Amino acid sequence: MKAILWTNYGSPDVLQLKEVAKPAPKDNEVLIRIYATTVTTADCELRNFKTFSAFWLPLRIYIGLIKPKRITILGQELAGEIEAIGKDVTQFKKGDSVFAWAGLRLGGNAEYVCLRENATMAIKPANMTFEEAAAVPLGGLEAWQYLNGNIRDGQNVLIIGAGGSIGTFAVQLAKHFGAEVTAVDSTEKLDMLRSIGADHVIDYTQEDFTKSGQTYDVIFDAPGKSSFSRSERALKQNGLYLSADPGMSQQIRTIWNLITRPRKAAPEYNSRRNEDLISLRELIEAGKICSAPLKLDTWLKQVRLCS
Repeated sequence: MKAILWTNYGSPDVLQLKEVAKPAPKDNEVLIRIYATTVTTADCELRNFKTFSAFWLPLRIYIGLIKPKRITILGQELAGEIEAIGKDVTQFKKGDSVFAWAGLRLGGNAEYVCLRENATMAIKPANMTFEEAAAVPLGGLEAWQYLNGNIRDGQNVLIIGAGGSIGTFAVQLAKHFGAEVTAVDSTEKLDMLRSIGADHVIDYTQEDFTKSGQTYDVIFDAPGKSSFSRSERALKQNGLYLSADPGMSQQIRTIWNLITRPRKAAPEYNSRRNEDLISLRELIEAGKICSAPLKLDTWLKQVRLCS
Protein backbone atom coordinates (compact mmCIF):
# COMPACT_ATOMS: atom_id res chain seq x y z
CA MET A 1 0.00 0.00 0.00
CA LYS A 2 0.99 3.65 -0.35
CA ALA A 3 1.69 5.67 2.80
CA ILE A 4 3.22 8.97 3.80
CA LEU A 5 6.18 7.89 5.95
CA TRP A 6 7.40 10.09 8.80
CA THR A 7 11.15 9.61 8.56
CA ASN A 8 12.47 12.29 10.93
CA TYR A 9 11.48 15.26 13.06
CA GLY A 10 11.31 18.53 11.18
CA SER A 11 9.67 20.31 8.24
CA PRO A 12 7.26 18.67 5.75
CA ASP A 13 10.36 17.60 3.80
CA VAL A 14 10.81 14.71 6.26
CA LEU A 15 7.62 13.10 4.87
CA GLN A 16 7.98 10.61 2.01
CA LEU A 17 5.40 8.80 -0.13
CA LYS A 18 6.42 5.12 -0.21
CA GLU A 19 5.13 1.60 -0.66
CA VAL A 20 4.85 -0.31 2.62
CA ALA A 21 3.33 -3.61 3.69
CA LYS A 22 -0.44 -3.70 3.96
CA PRO A 23 -1.45 -4.38 7.59
CA ALA A 24 -3.47 -7.42 8.62
CA PRO A 25 -6.09 -7.14 11.39
CA LYS A 26 -5.59 -8.94 14.68
CA ASP A 27 -8.46 -10.83 16.26
CA ASN A 28 -9.90 -7.66 17.86
CA GLU A 29 -9.16 -5.29 14.96
CA VAL A 30 -10.73 -4.10 11.73
CA LEU A 31 -8.85 -3.32 8.51
CA ILE A 32 -10.01 -0.02 7.01
CA ARG A 33 -9.45 1.05 3.41
CA ILE A 34 -8.95 4.78 3.88
CA TYR A 35 -10.79 7.03 1.41
CA ALA A 36 -10.03 10.35 3.13
CA THR A 37 -7.78 11.63 5.89
CA THR A 38 -6.65 15.00 7.23
CA VAL A 39 -3.52 16.93 8.08
CA THR A 40 -4.17 18.78 11.33
CA THR A 41 -2.25 21.29 13.39
CA ALA A 42 -1.68 18.50 15.91
CA ASP A 43 -0.08 16.34 13.19
CA CYS A 44 2.23 19.21 12.23
CA GLU A 45 3.20 19.88 15.84
CA LEU A 46 3.95 16.21 16.37
CA ARG A 47 5.94 16.04 13.14
CA ASN A 48 8.32 18.86 14.09
CA PHE A 49 8.12 18.43 17.89
CA LYS A 50 8.64 22.15 18.50
CA THR A 51 5.60 22.74 20.69
CA PHE A 52 6.45 22.50 24.38
CA SER A 53 4.11 20.70 26.75
CA ALA A 54 4.31 18.66 29.91
CA PHE A 55 4.16 15.55 27.73
CA TRP A 56 6.98 16.51 25.34
CA LEU A 57 9.69 14.27 26.83
CA PRO A 58 7.61 11.12 27.54
CA LEU A 59 6.01 11.42 24.11
CA ARG A 60 9.39 11.83 22.44
CA ILE A 61 10.72 8.79 24.32
CA TYR A 62 7.64 6.79 23.31
CA ILE A 63 7.86 7.66 19.60
CA GLY A 64 11.65 7.79 19.31
CA LEU A 65 14.31 10.08 20.77
CA ILE A 66 16.37 10.65 17.63
CA LYS A 67 13.73 9.95 14.98
CA PRO A 68 10.30 8.30 14.82
CA LYS A 69 10.58 4.55 15.36
CA ARG A 70 7.48 3.27 17.13
CA ILE A 71 5.18 5.35 14.88
CA THR A 72 6.16 6.14 11.28
CA ILE A 73 2.83 7.16 9.68
CA LEU A 74 1.03 10.30 10.85
CA GLY A 75 -2.69 11.03 10.59
CA GLN A 76 -5.23 11.08 13.41
CA GLU A 77 -8.50 11.37 11.49
CA LEU A 78 -9.81 9.14 8.75
CA ALA A 79 -12.87 7.83 6.96
CA GLY A 80 -13.18 4.73 4.85
CA GLU A 81 -14.64 1.27 4.43
CA ILE A 82 -13.98 -1.83 6.52
CA GLU A 83 -12.34 -4.40 4.25
CA ALA A 84 -11.74 -7.18 6.79
CA ILE A 85 -12.40 -7.93 10.46
CA GLY A 86 -10.73 -10.06 13.12
CA LYS A 87 -12.50 -13.15 14.40
CA ASP A 88 -13.46 -11.51 17.72
CA VAL A 89 -15.00 -8.35 16.22
CA THR A 90 -18.76 -8.07 16.80
CA GLN A 91 -19.64 -4.35 16.47
CA PHE A 92 -18.59 -3.89 12.84
CA LYS A 93 -18.78 -5.92 9.67
CA LYS A 94 -17.05 -6.00 6.31
CA GLY A 95 -18.34 -3.20 4.08
CA ASP A 96 -19.23 -0.78 6.89
CA SER A 97 -18.42 2.87 6.10
CA VAL A 98 -16.75 4.36 9.18
CA PHE A 99 -15.02 7.47 10.46
CA ALA A 100 -12.49 7.43 13.27
CA TRP A 101 -9.98 9.20 15.47
CA ALA A 102 -6.87 7.03 15.62
CA GLY A 103 -5.30 8.83 18.58
CA LEU A 104 -1.60 8.24 19.17
CA ARG A 105 -1.76 5.06 17.13
CA LEU A 106 -1.93 7.49 14.19
CA GLY A 107 -1.53 5.82 10.78
CA GLY A 108 -4.27 7.71 8.94
CA ASN A 109 -2.05 9.07 6.14
CA ALA A 110 -2.06 5.77 4.27
CA GLU A 111 -4.28 3.61 2.09
CA TYR A 112 -5.05 1.16 4.92
CA VAL A 113 -5.00 1.10 8.69
CA CYS A 114 -5.93 -1.41 11.39
CA LEU A 115 -7.85 -0.15 14.42
CA ARG A 116 -9.13 -2.00 17.45
CA GLU A 117 -12.86 -2.58 17.53
CA ASN A 118 -13.10 -0.38 20.65
CA ALA A 119 -11.17 2.51 19.08
CA THR A 120 -12.87 5.89 18.74
CA MET A 121 -14.74 4.82 15.62
CA ALA A 122 -18.34 4.83 14.41
CA ILE A 123 -20.45 4.34 11.32
CA LYS A 124 -20.04 7.33 8.99
CA PRO A 125 -22.90 9.88 8.92
CA ALA A 126 -25.18 8.96 6.03
CA ASN A 127 -25.42 12.56 4.84
CA MET A 128 -21.66 13.17 4.66
CA THR A 129 -19.06 12.26 2.08
CA PHE A 130 -15.93 10.46 3.22
CA GLU A 131 -14.00 13.73 2.88
CA GLU A 132 -16.44 15.57 5.12
CA ALA A 133 -16.60 12.77 7.68
CA ALA A 134 -12.80 12.54 7.93
CA ALA A 135 -12.67 16.11 9.23
CA VAL A 136 -15.15 15.51 12.07
CA PRO A 137 -13.51 13.42 14.84
CA LEU A 138 -10.75 15.63 16.24
CA GLY A 139 -12.45 19.02 16.12
CA GLY A 140 -15.90 17.61 16.77
CA LEU A 141 -14.88 15.56 19.79
CA GLU A 142 -12.84 18.40 21.31
CA ALA A 143 -15.77 20.80 21.01
CA TRP A 144 -18.26 18.20 22.28
CA GLN A 145 -16.27 17.25 25.34
CA TYR A 146 -15.66 20.85 26.40
CA LEU A 147 -19.16 22.17 25.79
CA ASN A 148 -21.46 19.22 26.49
CA GLY A 149 -22.73 19.68 30.04
CA ASN A 150 -21.08 23.11 30.41
CA ILE A 151 -23.60 25.17 28.43
CA ARG A 152 -27.21 25.75 29.42
CA ASP A 153 -30.13 27.12 27.47
CA GLY A 154 -30.17 30.93 27.39
CA GLN A 155 -26.52 31.49 28.29
CA ASN A 156 -24.25 33.93 26.51
CA VAL A 157 -21.22 32.10 25.11
CA LEU A 158 -18.09 33.56 23.52
CA ILE A 159 -15.98 31.30 21.29
CA ILE A 160 -12.43 32.43 20.50
CA GLY A 161 -10.93 31.02 17.30
CA ALA A 162 -14.42 30.09 16.13
CA GLY A 163 -13.39 29.61 12.52
CA GLY A 164 -11.02 26.71 13.13
CA SER A 165 -11.67 22.98 13.27
CA ILE A 166 -12.70 22.93 16.95
CA GLY A 167 -14.33 26.35 16.88
CA THR A 168 -16.60 25.63 13.92
CA PHE A 169 -18.11 22.67 15.75
CA ALA A 170 -18.22 24.67 18.98
CA VAL A 171 -20.40 27.37 17.40
CA GLN A 172 -22.89 24.80 16.15
CA LEU A 173 -22.94 22.80 19.37
CA ALA A 174 -23.37 25.90 21.52
CA LYS A 175 -26.37 26.88 19.39
CA HIS A 176 -27.72 23.35 19.69
CA PHE A 177 -27.46 23.61 23.48
CA GLY A 178 -29.51 26.82 23.39
CA ALA A 179 -26.85 29.50 23.86
CA GLU A 180 -26.55 32.94 22.31
CA VAL A 181 -23.19 32.69 20.58
CA THR A 182 -20.57 35.33 19.88
CA ALA A 183 -17.82 34.09 17.55
CA VAL A 184 -14.35 35.66 17.47
CA ASP A 185 -12.07 35.24 14.46
CA SER A 186 -10.48 37.06 11.51
CA THR A 187 -12.28 39.16 8.91
CA GLU A 188 -12.48 36.53 6.17
CA LYS A 189 -14.21 33.99 8.41
CA LEU A 190 -17.04 36.14 9.76
CA ASP A 191 -19.57 35.44 6.98
CA MET A 192 -19.00 31.70 7.35
CA LEU A 193 -19.51 31.94 11.11
CA ARG A 194 -22.81 33.76 10.62
CA SER A 195 -23.87 31.07 8.15
CA ILE A 196 -23.43 28.29 10.73
CA GLY A 197 -25.42 30.06 13.42
CA ALA A 198 -23.29 32.62 15.24
CA ASP A 199 -25.56 35.35 16.62
CA HIS A 200 -22.74 37.89 16.83
CA VAL A 201 -19.25 38.02 15.37
CA ILE A 202 -16.12 39.89 16.45
CA ASP A 203 -13.20 40.58 14.15
CA TYR A 204 -10.22 40.24 16.48
CA THR A 205 -8.08 42.32 14.10
CA GLN A 206 -10.41 45.27 14.70
CA GLU A 207 -11.85 44.76 18.19
CA ASP A 208 -10.73 43.46 21.58
CA PHE A 209 -13.59 41.52 23.17
CA THR A 210 -12.15 42.10 26.65
CA LYS A 211 -12.65 45.86 26.28
CA SER A 212 -16.21 45.91 24.96
CA GLY A 213 -17.89 45.77 28.38
CA GLN A 214 -19.89 42.70 27.35
CA THR A 215 -19.71 39.73 29.70
CA TYR A 216 -20.37 36.05 29.07
CA ASP A 217 -21.47 32.98 31.00
CA VAL A 218 -18.95 30.81 29.16
CA ILE A 219 -15.79 31.69 27.24
CA PHE A 220 -14.32 28.88 25.17
CA ASP A 221 -10.84 29.44 23.71
CA ALA A 222 -10.68 26.79 20.98
CA PRO A 223 -7.05 27.28 19.83
CA GLY A 224 -5.68 28.16 23.27
CA LYS A 225 -4.42 31.56 22.11
CA SER A 226 -5.93 33.62 24.92
CA SER A 227 -5.56 33.18 28.67
CA PHE A 228 -7.80 33.06 31.70
CA SER A 229 -6.26 36.19 33.20
CA ARG A 230 -6.92 38.18 30.01
CA SER A 231 -10.42 36.79 29.46
CA GLU A 232 -11.53 37.08 33.08
CA ARG A 233 -12.78 40.64 32.72
CA ALA A 234 -15.27 39.42 30.10
CA LEU A 235 -16.61 36.64 32.34
CA LYS A 236 -19.74 37.03 34.42
CA GLN A 237 -19.55 36.30 38.12
CA ASN A 238 -19.31 32.51 38.40
CA GLY A 239 -18.70 32.36 34.65
CA LEU A 240 -16.75 29.48 33.14
CA TYR A 241 -13.55 29.75 31.09
CA LEU A 242 -12.51 26.79 28.93
CA SER A 243 -9.32 26.38 26.91
CA ALA A 244 -8.77 23.52 24.49
CA ASP A 245 -4.99 23.96 24.44
CA PRO A 246 -3.68 25.41 27.70
CA GLY A 247 0.08 25.82 28.03
CA MET A 248 2.01 24.67 31.09
CA SER A 249 1.82 28.03 32.90
CA GLN A 250 -1.86 28.30 32.06
CA GLN A 251 -2.55 24.78 33.38
CA ILE A 252 -0.93 25.72 36.70
CA ARG A 253 -2.86 29.01 36.79
CA THR A 254 -6.08 27.17 35.95
CA ILE A 255 -5.70 24.85 38.93
CA TRP A 256 -4.92 27.81 41.22
CA ASN A 257 -7.93 29.76 39.97
CA LEU A 258 -10.21 26.79 40.49
CA ILE A 259 -9.14 26.77 44.13
CA THR A 260 -9.19 30.50 44.83
CA ARG A 261 -11.69 32.24 42.56
CA PRO A 262 -15.47 32.17 42.03
CA ARG A 263 -15.07 32.53 38.26
CA LYS A 264 -14.18 29.09 37.07
CA ALA A 265 -11.53 27.94 34.62
CA ALA A 266 -12.13 24.31 33.84
CA PRO A 267 -9.18 21.98 33.21
CA GLU A 268 -8.82 20.33 29.84
CA TYR A 269 -10.57 17.09 29.05
CA ASN A 270 -8.60 14.22 27.62
CA SER A 271 -10.89 11.26 27.01
CA ARG A 272 -12.57 10.67 23.69
CA ARG A 273 -15.25 8.03 23.62
CA ASN A 274 -17.21 6.11 21.02
CA GLU A 275 -20.51 7.30 22.42
CA ASP A 276 -19.44 10.91 21.90
CA LEU A 277 -18.61 10.23 18.26
CA ILE A 278 -21.97 8.50 17.86
CA SER A 279 -23.68 11.54 19.43
CA LEU A 280 -21.98 13.78 16.87
CA ARG A 281 -23.07 11.48 14.06
CA GLU A 282 -26.67 11.62 15.26
CA LEU A 283 -26.59 15.43 15.37
CA ILE A 284 -25.10 15.55 11.88
CA GLU A 285 -27.70 13.18 10.46
CA ALA A 286 -30.47 15.18 12.16
CA GLY A 287 -29.21 18.38 10.54
CA LYS A 288 -28.26 19.96 13.88
CA ILE A 289 -24.64 20.23 12.73
CA CYS A 290 -24.37 21.13 9.06
CA SER A 291 -21.72 19.65 6.82
CA ALA A 292 -21.26 22.77 4.69
CA PRO A 293 -18.38 24.25 6.78
CA LEU A 294 -16.33 21.14 6.15
CA LYS A 295 -15.99 22.14 2.49
CA LEU A 296 -14.57 25.57 3.21
CA ASP A 297 -10.92 26.41 2.62
CA THR A 298 -10.72 27.51 6.26
CA TRP A 299 -11.32 23.92 7.38
CA LEU A 300 -8.65 21.31 7.90
CA LYS A 301 -6.72 20.49 4.75
CA GLN A 302 -7.89 17.14 3.47
CA VAL A 303 -5.58 14.70 1.74
CA ARG A 304 -6.77 11.85 -0.46
CA LEU A 305 -4.31 8.96 -0.60
CA CYS A 306 -6.34 6.18 -2.19
CA SER A 307 -5.38 5.11 -5.69
